[in-house]
This record gives sequence, structure tokens and C-alpha cells, in this order.
Amino acid sequence: MDDLISDLAAEVDALAAVVTSLGDGAWGAATPAPGWDVGDQVVHLVMFDERCMWGIADPERFDEDMKTLGSRGGMDAIHAGLRSLSRAELTDRWLAGAAALRETGRAADPKARCRWYGPSMSAKSMLTARLMETWAHGYDICDTVGTVLPATDRLKHVAHIAVNARPFAFATNKRPAPVTDVLVELVAPSGATWTWGESSTDIVRGSALGFCLAATQRRHVDDCGLKVRGDVAREWMSIVQAFAGPPGAGRSKGQFDAL
Repeated sequence: MDDLISDLAAEVDALAAVVTSLGDGAWGAATPAPGWDVGDQVVHLVMFDERCMWGIADPERFDEDMKTLGSRGGMDAIHAGLRSLSRAELTDRWLAGAAALRETGRAADPKARCRWYGPSMSAKSMLTARLMETWAHGYDICDTVGTVLPATDRLKHVAHIAVNARPFAFATNKRPAPVTDVLVELVAPSGATWTWGESSTDIVRGSALGFCLAATQRRHVDDCGLKVRGDVAREWMSIVQAFAGPPGAGRSKGQFDAL
């Protein structure tokens, strides 16, 4: 848990260095996510970092928030309220909330079941998901302003979520999940090799960065430099997602330079 929280802190710090350097003009620039500008990406992190903290440490507040969402106009109304904050106010709220979430995580039982939308999640899984979202939304921001976030071995958390979410990717696309396993073999930014699963017929190989970009739908899978073999592996990678909720629009093939 300490290593995970340290990695989450490093991910926030890396993105904060970008966000705090932006001028007011960049704040409203459209990101590759349809309908989202840079400010919207930060708002999203604020909203769900706060709710993750409630889910771990204040379940009554989380439940009350869920109950009153409809009467307050839902997530869209909360989003709009946060967008009324100045750039500095919103950035400060994001960084303060992210720090509070980490402190909450340090005091939590990693295996404790915590409130979330849909099934409960362990505290460790919730914090891992926050790291994934920070990295993914940060990638959108960096794509917009022409900055590159260096790939680090923190991507192992993102890849791990994506591999474990394989059944969910099929379910959310209303497809039966194959029983066949898939071997995922990735080269980490450090040069290490990470593997999940076992299969001699269905295999995904490539860089950890390429796999994570595909799994968070920040790049079209065909632009990620992955070698995919086997019908099950190919079908999975066509719908892969590391995030909860319905399938995203993703990115178009060739929208960005291929890895």
C-alpha cells in the first residue's frame, strides 16, 4: 500500500508540474476527449478523488452524495459548479484533495471493501484506479498542450487494472467473456518484462506504454505497436478498457503518430 501511494503521489506531482505551468488560454483548450477541455479534465479528477476518499473513509457521506445526486442535477451539475472556480482555485482543490486521499489510503486496510458506484471495491483497488485515471486524464492534457509525460514503471498499475478488467470489457460491450486465458507480456519503461496470464495461442506483446494507451483508449489500438495473436486476444484488444462505465469513443486510427 505504501508503494502504491508513493506512486500515486508521483503521478499527481508529474501532472501538477504541467497543469501549474499552463496559462489561462490553455485551460479552455479542447482535448482529444470529445467535449472536454483541459479544465474539464481537472474537474473530473477533483470530483472522483473526493468521492474515492469518501468511499474509503466516510461511507455515510458517499451514500448521502449518491442519494442526492438526482435532486442536485447529477454529476453534470457538480461538474458545472467546479468549473465556476478559477484556474488557481480548481488546481488547489485538486492537489489538496489528492493529498487528502493519499493520507486516507495510508490509514486504510488495503483489503477493506469500500463504497463505490456499482460493486464495492477494495481500498487498494480504488487507489490503483485513481492512479490510472490521473495518468490517463493527464495524457489528454499533455496531448493538448504539446507536452509529453515520460513513461515510468508506474504504468504497471495501469496495466494490471486492464488485465484484471478483461471480463468487464466483454460485459460492458454485451459480449460473452471467453474462458480462454490471454498471455500479456509487456516491456516496462525500465526494461523489465511484466507478464500476466498463461496461453500459447492468445498473446499480447509490446511496450507497457502502448498497452496502457490502448487500455485507457488514449490511442487507437492499431497505433500502439502491439503484437496480438489469437482470436480471443484480438477481440479483447478491440474492446479493451481499464476504466469503469460504458465503452468510450476512444481515438481514431492515425489520429496520433504510431508508437
